[in-house]
Amino acid sequence: PGTRVRRTSHLYESRPAHIEDQPMFLNAAAVLETTLEPRELMIHLQSIEDDLGRDRDGIRYGPRVIDLDILLYGQKSIETPSLSIPHEQIPYRPFVMQPLLDLKEDLVH
Repeated sequence: PGTRVRRTSHLYESRPAHIEDQPMFLNAAAVLETTLEPRELMIHLQSIEDDLGRDRDGIRYGPRVIDLDILLYGQKSIETPSLSIPHEQIPYRPFVMQPLLDLKEDLVH
């Protein structure tokens, strides 16, 4: 609700981090236009994950159907127990950085 995709990155395949004995991962990023506040957007993204069969009780960093994260939200900086924006792991994850570079003209932070 109140959200549309403005642009998407290319799709990238990467090796799993942390737990390597699992299938390759597919990674992408998108620029969204939304009327939702960050917490509301996170709840909406989690409902999409749930609809697609995401198992939240699985092994951390293990195989999953989908994993949607809010990496950036304009120029906002948010730090709560359940939400960290900008996502604190961006600089350490090439599988996040590469899709973001595809969208660099659209990024505001």
